[in-house]
Order: sequence, then C-alpha cells, then structure tokens
Amino acid sequence: MTSKERVHRALERQPVDRVPIFMWYHPQTRRRLGQLLEIPPEYVSLVMGDDIRQAWVSNNHPMEGIVHDRDGQSHVDDWGVEWTRIDGFNQISKYPLASAGDKQMLRYKFPYDRIDPLVDLMQPVMKCADEYFVGCDVSPCVFEMWWRLRGMEKTLMEMVLNPGLTQEMMRRCTEFSIELSEAACQRFKLDWLWLGDDAGGQCAMLMSPQIWRDMVKPLLKENADVGKRHGIYVAFHSCGTIRPIIDDLIEIGVQVLNPVQCNCPGMDPLELKKEFGRDLAFMGGVDTQGVLPHGTADQVRQATARLLEGMTADGGGYILAASHTVPPETPDENIFAMYDEAGITRQEIFDKAARIRRSLRSTSP
Repeated sequence: MTSKERVHRALERQPVDRVPIFMWYHPQTRRRLGQLLEIPPEYVSLVMGDDIRQAWVSNNHPMEGIVHDRDGQSHVDDWGVEWTRIDGFNQISKYPLASAGDKQMLRYKFPYDRIDPLVDLMQPVMKCADEYFVGCDVSPCVFEMWWRLRGMEKTLMEMVLNPGLTQEMMRRCTEFSIELSEAACQRFKLDWLWLGDDAGGQCAMLMSPQIWRDMVKPLLKENADVGKRHGIYVAFHSCGTIRPIIDDLIEIGVQVLNPVQCNCPGMDPLELKKEFGRDLAFMGGVDTQGVLPHGTADQVRQATARLLEGMTADGGGYILAASHTVPPETPDENIFAMYDEAGITRQEIFDKAARIRRSLRSTSP
C-alpha cells in the first residue's frame, strides 16, 4: 500500500495496513534524529515513515520553510514581515503595518506579483505525488494573516473598535489566499488544500465565538470552497482551544482538523472523535507537552495505543500526528516507542536510513 493510498483509505474510513503518519519536529529534534540515523535532517521525515508531503506557499513559508543557521538571523518576506530566528524558530520581529493609519492600511499591496514563484514552492513535493499524499498549505488565510501584518494586540482590539476596516483588511487577506489556492489547484493535482488560521489560545479562543462567526467564518468558507470546487479534501489548522467553532468548521466544508491540541480545554481527541467523527477526520492529538517529552517509553506506548484505538474506532478517519512540533527534550526512546506502536519498528527506521545513505553515496560526485 502506498502512502497516498493509505491516507486516502484512512480518510474514507476504509481498512489500512497501518495508521497514516504526518509528524512535525522542532528543528533541533530533526537535527538530532538526523545525527542518530546518520542522514541529512531533511530526510528524517522520509525515513520515519511520514505519508504526507506538503509545502507552504503563503506566509507560513517564511516562518517554516526559510532556515537560518543561527539565532538572531533575520529576513523580510514578500509581505514585508520581518522574521528573526529565536530558539530555533523564525518568529515575527517586525509587523509592517504596526503603526499605520487607516489610509496607509488601505494602500497596502499584497504580493500578487509573487503568486507564480510562491506556487512554484510545490514543485519538489509534486515529484513525490505518485506515491505520497500531497498537500498545498496556503495558511494563514484570514485573521492570522492580518495580525501578522498589523500585530496581534491591535488586531484583536480593532475587531471591536474598528470592525469595518478590520473586516475589509481580512477580506483582502482572504482574496490573496484564494488566488494562491486557485493557482495551486489549477496547476497541480493535489490531494488536499490546507488552510490555517489560528483562533485558539491555550485556555480559550482568542476572540468570542460570535465575533469569529461574524468576521472570520464567511471569509474562511470562501477559501474552503476552492478545495471543494476542485474535488479535493479541505484540511484546517488551528492551535489551541477551538471547540466552540468545530461545528462551524464542518459547516463551511472542513474535512480534516489539525492539530487537536489535547492539553487545551475541550480538545480531548477521543471526546472530539465521538462527537464529530462522523463528519470530520482528525490529524494530531499526540501530547507534546506531557507524556511524549516527559513520560517513560512504556507510558508513551500506552498513550499512543489508547489514542489509536479511540481515533480509529469507526474504521479510520485519523492521521497520527503531534499536537505541536516534537520538542527537543523528547527522548529518542519515546519517539521510537510511539512509532513502534503505530506499526513502524525502530529496525525498519534504521534500515531505511541505511538505504538512504547508500543512495546518497551512489549519487555523490
């Protein structure tokens, strides 16, 4: 069974040889695993058995896809956002419209002239499209894109104090995301369109559910409609507590929810599966704050087994993934215990790494 077949069958609630996997690692974790397996870090996901290949083509690429060697190094992206590497991750260090007045905000130009080069970021992924399930990540789409330009605090305040202008700017963010989505879907044969728009904090939503429904939901639906028109799955990412709007996400066409941040109120994966599993597939739920980094290997095995049993109770509808990136403090034995419980043994991983090393040696000049 190929990875593409495995993911499609799981999403269709059909039998699979093992649960599909799409694991995200902290850059330091990926480097450490690369050293352990004696392979370049960029091959870690392949060796560990990931079934999905995906590329960021929107404003997430500068955060996730552009790699700096050292903390403190910076770059400015196509939107004018400045990113600086801090603790291994690119984080926003300057918002281009933080001090802008109303007229200046309305004059802001999204980088439509960069649509083709951005969509080109899918090219390496599409080389794997025959074997792997492939996705295009156009996140962030609405609210999160606007606050990356304006700043979080001002955006949340202005959603109440200046809703007309804020709604207009989020509409413009959405229009750009839709343009990217259409270009990617027309150019490539994708398996899903990946939307993202963080609306949840650790303990509650960043705004009231009603404000989200009034200001964000209609725009997000327009973006989800692109994937639906092209007959592919629509996946959606939001960190944090978003239980109050899951019904809304299903209503606008979201079919796969990520990352199911299990330590947040209302986000227990097994409870969500029971309530929404008929209409929604899930990707995530592995506890990256407690059990995985700080438990024993046996505890990881038990937690993974319980998660897999509960999340596939209807025959599928689940992709094993972390609730956040696997942190650097996670013991190697815990990572291998999780994979082993999912059906990929440590020996299989090391054997695949050996094949990669041989392949790299044979192609080196």
